[in-house]
Amino acid sequence: MTTFADAFYFDSLVWDWIIAIYLFLAGMSAGAVMISIYLKRKVIQGHPSTNGIIKATAILAPFGIIAGLVILIFHLTKPWSFWKIMVFYNTSSVMSMGVMLFQIYMVVLFAWIAIIFKDDLLKLLNGRLPIVDKVMGIISKYENSIELFLGFLAVMLAAYTGFLLSVLKTYPLLNNPVLPILFLFSSLSSGAAACLLFGIIGFKESAHSASVKWIHKFERPVVVFELFVLFAFFSGLYFGGGQREAAVMAAIGGGFWASWFWYGVIGLGMLVPLGLNAVSSDGVKYNKAFIMLVTTLSLIGVLMLRTFILYAGQMTLV
Repeated sequence: MTTFADAFYFDSLVWDWIIAIYLFLAGMSAGAVMISIYLKRKVIQGHPSTNGIIKATAILAPFGIIAGLVILIFHLTKPWSFWKIMVFYNTSSVMSMGVMLFQIYMVVLFAWIAIIFKDDLLKLLNGRLPIVDKVMGIISKYENSIELFLGFLAVMLAAYTGFLLSVLKTYPLLNNPVLPILFLFSSLSSGAAACLLFGIIGFKESAHSASVKWIHKFERPVVVFELFVLFAFFSGLYFGGGQREAAVMAAIGGGFWASWFWYGVIGLGMLVPLGLNAVSSDGVKYNKAFIMLVTTLSLIGVLMLRTFILYAGQMTLV
C-alpha cells in the first residue's frame, strides 16, 4: 500500500510540490490578465480603475509571477546565483526562455497597470517625480498596443507552464502535446476564480455587476472544456500503448494519485462547482458566501491538478 511519504518522495522524482505551486501561481496570473483584458475592452462600463475585478488583477497578476519566481529561486541549489539566469539567456533551455518570457511579461504588465491607474498614480505623486508624468504620457499613447501584446504574452505564459513539462521526454505522461492546452484552460479557470474571489471579497465589486456576471458565464464552459481536454490527454496516452499506457494506468488506475485525481481534481475541483452552479438559483449564485465557496474549490482543484500532473507524470519512465 502506498503511504503518503511514498507518494510524494520516490526515486524518479526530479521536481516536487514547490514547482507545482510555481506553475499554479504563474498560470493564475496569466488567466487573470486574459480575463481582465477582455472585461476592460468589452464588458466594463466606466473607468476600469474603479472596477473590483481589475483592481484584484492589478495585485494578483504581479504577485503570481513574483511569488512564483521567489519560490523557484530558493528552490535552486545555489539561490544566491539566481541573477545569472535573469541575465544570461540560453536559447536552447526551455527554463531560460521562460525566465525571459516572465521578464517581458512583467514589464508590459506593469505598464498596463500604470496606464489604468494613471490618474491615481499621478495624484499620489503630486508632481514630485516629473519623469513619471512624462513616461506616463508616452506609454498612454500606446495603450491599445500594450494591451494586445500583454494578452498575447499571457496566452504564451499560460501555455508555457504546460510546455515546460511536456519537453521532459523521459516521462511519457508529461511528454504530451496536449499538456500546454490543458494548462492554458486551467489557467483561465484559476484566473476566473481568483478574480471573482478577490474582486468581490477584497475589493467590494458588486456580485451583480456586469463583469462578475460575465465571469460566471465564462467559467462554466471553460471547466467543461478542461474536462474534455483531460479526456483527450489521457485517451491519447492510453491508446498510444507501451509506456504511455502504463503511465496512464499508474496515474489514474488506482492508488494514492488516482484518488487525488478522481476525488480531488475532478470531483472537488470541477464537478462540485459545476453542480452547485447548475442547481443554485440566481439569488444564491451571487451570494458572497456561495462565491467564496465555489471559487475556493476551483482554485484548490487547479492546484491539485498541477500537483497531480507533476507527481504522477514523474512516476513512469520511458
